[in-house]
Amino acid sequence: MAAGGVAILKSLRPSRNAVSLPARVAEDIRSFEARSEQLTGWIQLAIGVFILTLFVIAPKPADGDLVSPVPLGLGAYIALTALRLYLSYRIGLPRSFLFVSVLLDIALLYGLIWLFHLQYGQVAGFSLQAPTILYVFIFIALRALRFEPVWVLVTGLTAAGGWVGMTMLAIWYDGTAQITRSFVEYVASTKIMIGAEVDKIVVIVAVAGILAVAIGRAQKLLLKTIREGVERAEIRRFLPAEVEARITSAELAVAAGDAAERHAAVIFLDIRGFTSFVRESDPKSVVQALVRLHAVVVPIVERHGGLVDKYLGDGLLATFGAARESDTAAADALSALCQIIDASQAWTSEIAAESGLALSVNGAAVAGPVVFAALGDTRRLEYTVIGEAVNLAAKLEKHNKQEATRALTTAETLAQASEQGFVPSAHEVVRRERAVAGVDEPLDLAVLA
Repeated sequence: MAAGGVAILKSLRPSRNAVSLPARVAEDIRSFEARSEQLTGWIQLAIGVFILTLFVIAPKPADGDLVSPVPLGLGAYIALTALRLYLSYRIGLPRSFLFVSVLLDIALLYGLIWLFHLQYGQVAGFSLQAPTILYVFIFIALRALRFEPVWVLVTGLTAAGGWVGMTMLAIWYDGTAQITRSFVEYVASTKIMIGAEVDKIVVIVAVAGILAVAIGRAQKLLLKTIREGVERAEIRRFLPAEVEARITSAELAVAAGDAAERHAAVIFLDIRGFTSFVRESDPKSVVQALVRLHAVVVPIVERHGGLVDKYLGDGLLATFGAARESDTAAADALSALCQIIDASQAWTSEIAAESGLALSVNGAAVAGPVVFAALGDTRRLEYTVIGEAVNLAAKLEKHNKQEATRALTTAETLAQASEQGFVPSAHEVVRRERAVAGVDEPLDLAVLA
């Protein structure tokens, strides 16, 4: 029996380690528990003051002693609760103190109940019939506020064990002659009915056990949800918002090969001179330089409704209208590319001042049909775009070197963007029939920068 009780207590123990919560989340849970203990203290204090107030203003029973122990007991309970509340704010309550407080709560309640037979000049069995025993369930319910099932069960078992002691003490005081097996005699007198007291104990244990199991199940679900929420928040930093929304809102689990055709636009960016910069700089400086550039580029992409598909070392692939359909994909891409080229000049100036190396950010944008697809295997998937527009953008980005330009697009993409509201600047000119490596036919190109 004892072994079974220990097993139950272990199963209801908080399972934070089982879900491997990050330290900051575990600290949030500890703060929540501390606030819960403070809330419990305030409620207990309010209950104590309320009951004491009722006792003071209510008419006194005509058949009781003039001097009642109730105010003293309630006063002690209020003082103990106030002390516990004060300590919960000053130092936080250790678990050992919580266990002692449970014992004191039940001891004070049962002490008041035991004094009833003295107050009214009755046999000890009279106290067992006091309806004040119902306050035990308030103590059990209060422990549920901490959201730790073990404390609900500890309170219930303490109350049940205490009532066993009360019953045995009453029998010892009154003698076995006071025990009855007649329910009518039990109700109509101060006799002690063992079955009735067992019923009270069973109900106390059952209520505490059921509530503890319910809280334990809810706690496990809560911790699992917290863990998944933390994981999702961390993963969200590695996924564009549109991709995350597509994954989480899908009615069926995303599988390799899931794809959607779109008319979208893509941007390829690359840093000219980056190989020399890597060779002459320490790795940490290289990484920090890229981070600073991305801090400039990514907000521009996102402001124009695009998303960064992937980081390619010193390059970057951004899409517009791929994860989410857009009627202005071409215009958004060209606007973003022009702003990126302008904004990156401050970054290249900083790098030149720090390293003495001249870098430049180059890019290309192309609009056309693409496939937005989930690629990979059953263990790891990645959303990306494939199609001729993607390939051509990559080739045009490299072609900047031949044209001595920093940003290129096709004349066709420029025309689409203009129809969608993009306003070309004066320096954006079209160069006819340019031979691009990897492209069979000459292309009309538009110089953006």
